[in-house]
Amino acid sequence: MQINDKSGTTNYQASNQRYNTMTYKRSGKSGVLLPAISLGLWHNFGFVDNIQNGRDIIRCAFDLGITHLDLANNYGPPYGSAEENFGTIFKKDFKPYRDELFIATKAGYDMWPGPYGNLGSRKYLISSLDQSLKRMGLDYVDIFYHHRPDPETPLEETMGALADIVRQGKALYVGISNYQPEDTQKAAEILKSLNVPFILHQARYSMFDRWVEQGLLDTLEQNGVGCIAFSPLAQGMLTEKYLKGIPESSRAAKDLTYLNVDTVNSHIEKIQSLNAIAQERGQKLSQMAIAWILRQPQVASVLIGASSPNQLKENIKAVDHLDFSEDELKLIDKIVS
Repeated sequence: MQINDKSGTTNYQASNQRYNTMTYKRSGKSGVLLPAISLGLWHNFGFVDNIQNGRDIIRCAFDLGITHLDLANNYGPPYGSAEENFGTIFKKDFKPYRDELFIATKAGYDMWPGPYGNLGSRKYLISSLDQSLKRMGLDYVDIFYHHRPDPETPLEETMGALADIVRQGKALYVGISNYQPEDTQKAAEILKSLNVPFILHQARYSMFDRWVEQGLLDTLEQNGVGCIAFSPLAQGMLTEKYLKGIPESSRAAKDLTYLNVDTVNSHIEKIQSLNAIAQERGQKLSQMAIAWILRQPQVASVLIGASSPNQLKENIKAVDHLDFSEDELKLIDKIVS
């Protein structure tokens, strides 16, 4: 007797062509190759979201050669729910492919009440990763990050916790995020002295936010550490969404965190000028913005979010045209400066 299942959901079998078109870049001087574009699960994977849509996005990503999935303890909402939903999806679809995936999580922002659920203490980092592994149903993550600097906790304690996490087999590599160059250098020196594989710094980077060029990229290169860039589209400003103003349904119109009407209005002329360059290149603005970051030799990967498989497919086309002429780079610099 057949069951009357009309959901359309089928058992997942990864595409045999998944490695044919993706570009892979080395992370610093490590043995790790990352896809030029990685998938971040910051938005669209929490309990407030449709888990089947998230499942479709991750399936699509892997079929396109995206092997690196990026999470954090407090991604959701609510906190922890992105990891839990990912764990459900992993169990259903990706257990056979675990050794082909490079999975990241982080701790550093507020996660639970009280003095031990935030920042950079040994207590917080080790407890948080233990919780993350349970939520995701994993024995280990490929990389664990300290998500932000802690001005009160000694850097030796924070880096020492990362070192012990590797020795305990809970992570293969470690990274940091949102650190300035000076503290990045100190962290690198501590981790080197502890013989811990420090391979990635995750930093905000886009045409409209170039702070990493003021010393951080040089520091990473000197220490053999790769950079993975988040918010490459400047919260959606570097897309076609705002070319003609601010749509009522947009993030800026709703005045959500990190983006507002005034910010978009102050950038619209730049967005339009950059879009003209992208059109000349035969790309969408979002694709050019991603490719522009990937031109940096220190950048191992660019993290993008996705609300649908189709959006992911559009942005991944950035790898089809990664080269820039000197004239294009000069014009972009002139527009965004």
